[in-house]
Amino acid sequence: MDFAELYHFLFETYVGIGVLVLSGLILSLIAAVVMEFKTRKTFVDRGPRTDEDEWSFFDEEEDEKKSS
Repeated sequence: MDFAELYHFLFETYVGIGVLVLSGLILSLIAAVVMEFKTRKTFVDRGPRTDEDEWSFFDEEEDEKKSS
């Protein structure tokens, strides 16, 4: 199998494009898992947080309910 056949398979057939997409997804997943473990090792749990320090997606909704 020479380079031209490999190129044709990967970039000019549906199966080859599927292989490229699947391999990209797998590599991205592996990179994300490795970076997550490194982040957790670097930033260890520093105990419970107070409610004032906690951020959520729904902060605006809670503020609207309190002012009503």
